[in-house]
Parts: sequence; C-alpha cells; structure tokens
Amino acid sequence: MSIFQIAIDGPSGSGKSTLAKGVSKALGIMYLDTGAMYRTCGLSAIKKGIDPSDVDAVTDMLKSMSLEVKFVDGEQHMILDGEDVNGFIRTPEVSMAASKISALPVIRKAMVDYQREISKSESFVLDGRDIGSNVLPNAKYKFFLTASAETRAERRLLELNGRGDYSQNYEEVLRDIIQRDKQDSERAAAPLVKVDDAVEIDTSKITIEETLNTLLSYVKE
Repeated sequence: MSIFQIAIDGPSGSGKSTLAKGVSKALGIMYLDTGAMYRTCGLSAIKKGIDPSDVDAVTDMLKSMSLEVKFVDGEQHMILDGEDVNGFIRTPEVSMAASKISALPVIRKAMVDYQREISKSESFVLDGRDIGSNVLPNAKYKFFLTASAETRAERRLLELNGRGDYSQNYEEVLRDIIQRDKQDSERAAAPLVKVDDAVEIDTSKITIEETLNTLLSYVKE
C-alpha cells in the first residue's frame, strides 16, 4: 500500500486527538500527536522558569533542550531531556504555555521539521492546528473539526476530571478555551486556519463514533 497522510485540524477541545486515535486504529496507520510536542516545549519552559513568550529565552532553551518522540507498542511517548514526561503535559498550566510557545516561529520551525521527518517514513494521521495548512500541505486527506466553545469546555472538563484533576470549574475552562482560540487564530506563525481543500466536520451534536464514521467515509484507502 502506498504511503499517505491524513491531516486533522481544529481548535482546542474539538475532539482532534480522540478522532485521530480512532482513525489510526481503524486504518492500522500510525498517529502523531503534534500537540504533545508543543506541550513538551511548554513544559520545558515552565521547568526552566522561562516565559514561553520570550523569543530570546526560548531560542536559548531550544539549543540545549533534548526533545524526542518515541513510539512504544504504537503509543507515543514524549521524552524531554531523557525523561518520559507523558504524565506531566496535560495540565491547564502546560496547555497555556504550549499555546504561547507554539506561536514562536523558532519553535514552530523546529517542531514542523521534526513532524515532517517522522511522518514521511510511513502512513500517518496527524492532528493539530496547522497540519493541512503548513506541516503537510500535500496530505492526501484533510479535515477540519469544529464545535462550539461551550461544547468544547464541557468535554475538556470531563477529560480533566477523568484524570482526577478538579483544579478548574466549567467557567474557568471555558475562559481558557476562548483565550486559547484567540491566541491560536491570531498568532503570526502558522495560525489556526481551515484550508480550502479540507472537509469540515462540526462535532458539536454528534458522537465521536459518528465523527469517525463521517471521516472514514471520505478516506478511500
């Protein structure tokens, strides 16, 4: 079978990661969680006490930072300076740091180069905010997920609570989502955008199974 890529873009909490994992399983292809890479960069800044918006400090950080993506039994692990940090990159604090640091062109170039390198060896599904527009503009299949901010806040809160994190209430999560949308869509470097050749799927009122079936109906492999 020929190698192909599937790009899934959309705002925070639209269901990209869950959907991408479902696509990976249904088609038997690899899944690259690009957001985890930016989250790891954000975590690195937090650990070093660096403002994730400070270009000079982040550029210096990048010179000494070791970031590696490892796949263990098909599951992605983020290795930061030799440590597996999968258990530390899903907090609200890291989410906001990831949004800020991912706006910096120096970070985007480093991560995009790495994402392209990883995904050229075999068929992959990638999710993020600029996969179809920037990372893999020639991807065979492109999708853009949308959902209301309120729906996404409800989902994010369930996800956090499911991990035993009760540090935020619904209003705080909604505020974070709206702020993150603003940061992601207004940034100068590869902003969140729906490309013309992407299929848009509104996930507000449909289940993840329905979303998956809709997406798979477009994939003819």
